[in-house]
Amino acid sequence: MEIQGRIKMLGSTQTVGSGGFRKRELVITTEEQYPQHLLVEFVQDKCDLLNAYQVGQQVKVSINLRGREWVNPQGETKYFNSIQGWRIESLQAAQSAPPQMPPVPPADAFEPASNFNEEEYDDLPF
Repeated sequence: MEIQGRIKMLGSTQTVGSGGFRKRELVITTEEQYPQHLLVEFVQDKCDLLNAYQVGQQVKVSINLRGREWVNPQGETKYFNSIQGWRIESLQAAQSAPPQMPPVPPADAFEPASNFNEEEYDDLPF
């Protein structure tokens, strides 16, 4: 899956636990009628993908949805969801460049027709 939007928050890399598990959080604000602020986690070596990005940039993020089940000490089952990013691309390079238009020739670049025949001018079928 992919989500597109503007980077609202770019967290620093955190190391969790003694095993060296790394994670970095990113908040994307979607640009739609009802904008959503989505927290996306990048983990382990994917944390470094965010080094080239800044708050305010428009990006497209490839994500996986993750879910887990947890049973609390009282025996109640709880469910947690997370959004995990695995690729990020800037959209600004494609949007900031204006579309290329062919140059318009100057008005004096065209010569008037010299072989114009008055009787043949209306040869269109409509």
